[in-house]
Amino acid sequence: METGTSGDTGRTADRPARRTTDEPVWTGLPPGLLRMRRLLLVVWLGLLAVATALLGLLAGPAWSALALLPLAVLLWGWSMLGRNWRSWRYAERSDDLLISRGVLWREETVVPYGRMQLVEVTSGPVERHFGLASVQLHTAAAATDARIPGLDPAEAERLRDRLTELGEARSAGL
Repeated sequence: METGTSGDTGRTADRPARRTTDEPVWTGLPPGLLRMRRLLLVVWLGLLAVATALLGLLAGPAWSALALLPLAVLLWGWSMLGRNWRSWRYAERSDDLLISRGVLWREETVVPYGRMQLVEVTSGPVERHFGLASVQLHTAAAATDARIPGLDPAEAERLRDRLTELGEARSAGL
């Protein structure tokens, strides 16, 4: 006689799987952030490779081979930037904001709306050139400050306004 389990799911046949109503809907970062970071990688390591090759030619042709080192780092960094970009995501839930990132060391930050003190949208000159902005969340504890980089400016402003509104509503009861 069977025990009532169905397959490898570990659920019993007479009870449906429980599904919470507050499951996060994750949003990844836009591809513009990846393009910006990869372009910066190519520019800096490309310049380093050219400078190393020129210095190597002055010191002797064998030293020019050192220019291959920045190119190898560029190839490795290209794929690592892609992995890092894919690891970033955020989710808005009813009571808090989740931010998840990291490839080797996975980090998930939970910021309750009621604990938010300040929500900033920032955009440096390179970010503005690529049409990107970052959302910075400040809380009472400095260790829990969180950041979502590389958002579309309209999405960053929408997120700032929503988080500010939810933060004010949640902190009103304190």
